Amino acid sequence: MAEFVLKYADGRGQIHQQVATADSEKDLREKYSQQGFLIYSIKPRSLAAPAFAGRRKKLNLEKFLIFNQQFVTLIRAGLPILKSLDLLAERLTDSKLAPHIKAVRDEVRNGTLLSEAFRMQGVFPKIYVTSVMAGEKSGSLTDVLDRYISYQKLSLAVKKKVLVSLMYPSVLIVLVILLMVFLVTYVVPTFASLYASMNAQLPSMTVMLIAVGTTARNYILVFAGALVGAVFLFRWWARKDAAREKIDRVKLRMPVAGEIWLKYQVAQLARILSTLLTGGIPLVQAMETAAESLGTPLLERAVSIAGKGVREGQPLSGSLRPSGMIPPLAIDMIEVGESTGALPAMLSSVAEFFEEDVNTRMQATLSLIEPAIMIVMGSFVAFVLISLYLPIFSLADTIR
Repeated sequence: MAEFVLKYADGRGQIHQQVATADSEKDLREKYSQQGFLIYSIKPRSLAAPAFAGRRKKLNLEKFLIFNQQFVTLIRAGLPILKSLDLLAERLTDSKLAPHIKAVRDEVRNGTLLSEAFRMQGVFPKIYVTSVMAGEKSGSLTDVLDRYISYQKLSLAVKKKVLVSLMYPSVLIVLVILLMVFLVTYVVPTFASLYASMNAQLPSMTVMLIAVGTTARNYILVFAGALVGAVFLFRWWARKDAAREKIDRVKLRMPVAGEIWLKYQVAQLARILSTLLTGGIPLVQAMETAAESLGTPLLERAVSIAGKGVREGQPLSGSLRPSGMIPPLAIDMIEVGESTGALPAMLSSVAEFFEEDVNTRMQATLSLIEPAIMIVMGSFVAFVLISLYLPIFSLADTIR
């Protein structure tokens, strides 16, 4: 199904613009015309993307999670959806989230479905919009939102665990680099001035180190500017789809880290599919949503191709196997889940297994990286000290 940007007027004369999915522009026009709406324009989403470019901002997922917890609590307490949105919209302090919730409230007040109102904002996760739509159709909105909240909590917990694991070695690497820069650009040139005044005969390793240190000191601002420029240039290039795919291929080929990264992405995929299927979303639609929710183009393409296979009647495990992206163990577990009729539960088990495996492998890898960093730092400092003090020992021997 394709996505279109639809602009129409309701019975009150209010103008609305939203993103809607349909097989064709004709089907979408007939659908909304039968509901009594006046259609102004229907454009493919790709052509109308610039109109939404300025509104696409990343939400704070933790604050969005809090909003959903409060939203579910109010609905369970018996408040209508519109009243719940009205209460929350006026009390939100997040400057990024509040305007979108107010816009959702206004659209719901004008008769728009809640899922469509969220979709129109263009900033909410696709999995969330699809979950809300499933809750509306099944009449169990609170249960669906509870499952989404559970999914988001688990996802954020895994991300935080990964970030915390990477924090210490990252700080250690930065400190080691700063120490090296200090030694090369300050300590070495100081000794170079001392030896120049003494007209001493220097060993080759000392001459090499002094040459590097004086050059680095003279051009350190140029090096810093070039580094900053390279970072900004890389970030600009990395936003392109082709660049993102190349970066993912590089990640995948990295020893140890590539396997950890892939298993983390597979765990995210399994968690999303499990959440959507448990909420009553059909498998094909769940795969489309999961593909758009993933952050890696390689796995996104593999899931999209697998979705076409599922649409043609193939099992999920058989559709994912040819991609080569999904580990064989995950394929086997999914196949067992399909044969027993417990695919959502098995996908949840796949996610838990790979999340735990990622955590274990990261801890093991980082336990080796930390001493390696210390060895590199110690070797460099030892080389600098020996190179700088060796001429002093030689001069002392000469004086004796």
